[in-house]
Amino acid sequence: QVQLVESGGGMVQPGGSLRLSCAASGIIFRLTTMGWYRQAPGKQRELVTTISSGGNTNYAESVKGRFTISRDNAKDTVYLQMNSLKSEDTAVYYCYARNLRAGHSDYWGQGTRVTVSS
Repeated sequence: QVQLVESGGGMVQPGGSLRLSCAASGIIFRLTTMGWYRQAPGKQRELVTTISSGGNTNYAESVKGRFTISRDNAKDTVYLQMNSLKSEDTAVYYCYARNLRAGHSDYWGQGTRVTVSS
């Protein structure tokens, strides 16, 4: 059974930082592309960033230079370091794991809420 368990969300003031973690189980983590999506109130879920098994990353334009994704294959964990947070970063952040089996559904965590507010 695949589980993605996020942690690290919370409330922070504008300009602050948070680090999200996602611990994975039930997948071959080192071979799996991982990522983070977010969904703000009243908006559709959107891609934030992904990291491939080889460490290649891509970021949404809105977070480039402020957010950093990383992975620890020894711990089956992916991280999202978020700096210089803005109010528009307020959202529920979801951990994502791409299914290695083409045509099968990808995997999602339960989400962790990030609120940026003064």
